[in-house]
Amino acid sequence: MRLRFILSETWTSLKRNGSMILSVTLVTFISFLFIGAAVLMQAQITKAKGDWYDKVEVVVWLCPDGTSQAASCASGKSPTQDEIVKIEDTINDELSNDVAKITYVSKQQFYKDTFLKQYPNGVYQGRTLTAADMQDSLRLKLTDPQKYQEVSEVLTGRTGIEQVEDQRQIFDPVFNALNKATEVTVVLAGVMVIVAIMLTGTTIRMSAASRRNETEIMRYVGASNWTIRLPFILEGSVASIIGSLLAVGTLSLVVDTFITNWLAKSITWMPFIGQGNVLVTAPVLIVGAIVLSALASAVSLRRYLRA
Repeated sequence: MRLRFILSETWTSLKRNGSMILSVTLVTFISFLFIGAAVLMQAQITKAKGDWYDKVEVVVWLCPDGTSQAASCASGKSPTQDEIVKIEDTINDELSNDVAKITYVSKQQFYKDTFLKQYPNGVYQGRTLTAADMQDSLRLKLTDPQKYQEVSEVLTGRTGIEQVEDQRQIFDPVFNALNKATEVTVVLAGVMVIVAIMLTGTTIRMSAASRRNETEIMRYVGASNWTIRLPFILEGSVASIIGSLLAVGTLSLVVDTFITNWLAKSITWMPFIGQGNVLVTAPVLIVGAIVLSALASAVSLRRYLRA
């Protein structure tokens, strides 16, 4: 009987305050759309980092033939095969715990497998380059990608080595930009959540004020405060559930349209999030919306019912 009464009162309130409920729904939708976007963006960063950092290597560029700014290349000649073997032995002796694999890449191999793929005609900055213009290199696969500094300290400045390059440095500016975008999204989401809480509380309080006579009668017949409050809390929760479901649906549509069917097909070298990430995020958004709405409603009604 009590449950039927509470549901009946909730339905009556929803019909009576349709415009206010709509405003709560829209604000909840926008707020949790920002929150979901921030969560998915961070998931994308984590996924890309996990994949790229597992594949990146430390590249030891050996001295080229000709002039070089590095003091270790003062001879003006690229190292011989015997000198390259000595460098590899040094890596095996001094960095055995940090380097899992060493791969030698000759000038010809680099020119054919890498340079010509980026510059099909071999033209770079107005010049046509050949394999002789390239450099030999050693590609080091680290046991822990974070230990680049230790490897660099051991190898930098050694005779025959021009430069030690960490490929992660190529991606770090991208990740930093994405992290900044995530921070901005989180701030906007926080502002919108505060707006949603205030609007929900105000709407529920106005709804309760419009039914003051009914709540007074319920008091006189001995209804508890929670029995009086619950229809209003459910009213706000319904609006929040609808808003959060709209946010989840929009995020799913964006991921499907712009990521799965566009970016993932255009940029094949980068791993992307998918609908699985949206499904994992959805319960958090829905439950979060319900909890925030319920708290806002309960706090706003607490003072009103004491009056």
